[in-house]
Amino acid sequence: MPDEVEVIVPDKGEVFDIELEEDLLEANRRIAEENKQLLEKHRIRAVDVMGSVGSGKTTLIEKLIELLKDKYRIAVFGGDVTTTIDAERIKKRGAKTLQINTGKECHLDANLVRKALSKIDLNEIDVLFIENVGNLICPAEFPLGTDSRVVVISVTEGPYTPLKHPYIFMEADVVVINKIDLADAMNVNVDELEAKIKKISPSAAVVKTSCKTDYGIDMVAKALGLL
Repeated sequence: MPDEVEVIVPDKGEVFDIELEEDLLEANRRIAEENKQLLEKHRIRAVDVMGSVGSGKTTLIEKLIELLKDKYRIAVFGGDVTTTIDAERIKKRGAKTLQINTGKECHLDANLVRKALSKIDLNEIDVLFIENVGNLICPAEFPLGTDSRVVVISVTEGPYTPLKHPYIFMEADVVVINKIDLADAMNVNVDELEAKIKKISPSAAVVKTSCKTDYGIDMVAKALGLL
């Protein structure tokens, strides 16, 4: 039997990361609650869409817009480090779109969302999708004030993503397993992947999708209470 791999972990207080400062996290939570109250006042259903770069977040939002656009007035905040690529794609679908660039930060925060909310007419929106920056770590600790948090993963990320990044799944109301049409090619068992997710977050709804073929898009909308 080979020797076990030695694991190095930091002692309490030893992580040098300003994002983990409790006062910053508490300030974010406070602003997130203010955002939530503002959205509730205007009866807006807001969804925080999280996941890695390339998981299919933008395509999922596009597909949801196509499905729901005749029922709801939809707006989208597109979070990215520097570009407007995804927001430009979504704007073509007819949704009100606003880009949030974080500069060097790997996540959106409640303050950035508050600023974005001040730039649009909330009386003209029923549903707001917020596409977070592509990352499976940082967004988990920064709630934005949304009703629901969605994590999108794809089978192309392999079978161990939930085990490697459990915290973001713990924060999820809905987990979307995307690109299931590629499961065989990637040698990924989708049912086993779902089981890993449910073990980490038993209360999360898990939906299997192929945005390429539109499979499961309606089930995502139902899981979010939009159908």
